[in-house]
Amino acid sequence: MKPVIGIIGRVEYPGGTGKIAVNESVRRKVVRHGGNPLCILCPQDVDYTNEKYEDQKELTEEEKEMVIKQISLCDGILMPGGFKFLRCERFILDYIVENDIPTLGICLGMQLISNYKKEEIWNEKNPEGFNHSSPDVDYVHYVTLDKNSKLYSIIGKERFMVNSRHNYHALPTEYCEIVAVSDDNIVEAIEIKDKTFQIGVQWHPEDLEDEQANKLFDRFIEEAKKNMVK
Repeated sequence: MKPVIGIIGRVEYPGGTGKIAVNESVRRKVVRHGGNPLCILCPQDVDYTNEKYEDQKELTEEEKEMVIKQISLCDGILMPGGFKFLRCERFILDYIVENDIPTLGICLGMQLISNYKKEEIWNEKNPEGFNHSSPDVDYVHYVTLDKNSKLYSIIGKERFMVNSRHNYHALPTEYCEIVAVSDDNIVEAIEIKDKTFQIGVQWHPEDLEDEQANKLFDRFIEEAKKNMVK
């Protein structure tokens, strides 16, 4: 039996067709590494494509139960990249951290994880001149991993090249360990303290077929598989 990986549906970029969807590269990466993908959709009657985060209402108790029911079908959660936070994701994040559900955050997903328990969600626009938004380039810059981190124990390499396609970046937080940075000191990976597997990376491993990306997804699926029998 393959573990079910819940992938948070993302609002299309501005100018799209108004869809909430999952990128094929994310879905296929999960499949190739032994997962069974399932899209998680927020249950509010809200036009997420147009309504700003700060204007979205908090979940009702009924809506929270609806989200929990979706998550209960999953053995692991993947928070993919995108351009827009949804308010219901704050509840999803709180629930999966409190219940120690294996979670992998990518780009915007990592930035969401970095906001765990912050009163207001916040990330910061990259300064001018930072080479961190090159969507058509396979390898853009180096990252350096903390050798005491879980991520280093998975990948087994302290320094390697990654892709990069973000205009905003995460800020330090007391609940997350910063476990990788770029040479210009942008946060590139975080881990929630004292949890089994709750890791966020700023790059896009779903679009890389290298040793580092494959090891990360292999371990994520492995941890989700362990969660099946809890």
